[in-house]
Amino acid sequence: MRSLYSAQRTWLHAIPAWIKLVLLSVCGTLLVLVDRPMYLVVACVAVLLVFVSLGPAAWRRLRVLGGVAIAGGLILVFHWALGTTWLGAASALRLASAATLALMLTLSTRFEDLLAVLEAILHPLQRIGVPTERIALGLGLMLRFAENFYVQWQRLDDAYRARTGRGGGLRLLAPLTIRTLQTAERVADALAARLGR
Repeated sequence: MRSLYSAQRTWLHAIPAWIKLVLLSVCGTLLVLVDRPMYLVVACVAVLLVFVSLGPAAWRRLRVLGGVAIAGGLILVFHWALGTTWLGAASALRLASAATLALMLTLSTRFEDLLAVLEAILHPLQRIGVPTERIALGLGLMLRFAENFYVQWQRLDDAYRARTGRGGGLRLLAPLTIRTLQTAERVADALAARLGR
């Protein structure tokens, strides 16, 4: 599977995966607890400045957030129609900040490092017979498939745009689903061969 991970080093690559996961969790929690739009604007601007500081390695992946921008706009329009514009603005800002934080984590952290952190977190559960390796692998694959979904969508949209001069939109849903299922089947076959089943 293709990954959004950037082999081009940034200052964020030097920070251990567990620290980045802790910071992501703390920042995500704070975004939920804060309800004043002005504070959320400041938080969103701060997150975007950190993203920009990563340099060209991050800027090339900025298009991944296009779907998030559309979703944020729809949320804002929906709340405007209901007369709760400030609530919609707060929700859109939370979404933009959280998605950018997650993108920075994905860009700067190898899949193997994330998997190792998940295994370490779940390790105490082994004492009561929980198969933590499989749970960690499942969570890791979920993270990988989420980013792979975006990568595949971007490739299909680029190909469609090159042929027609406009974005694919909902027309890409069927080929995207097929590609995702094909990728899942290949990964399942590889895991079955690796585990000897």
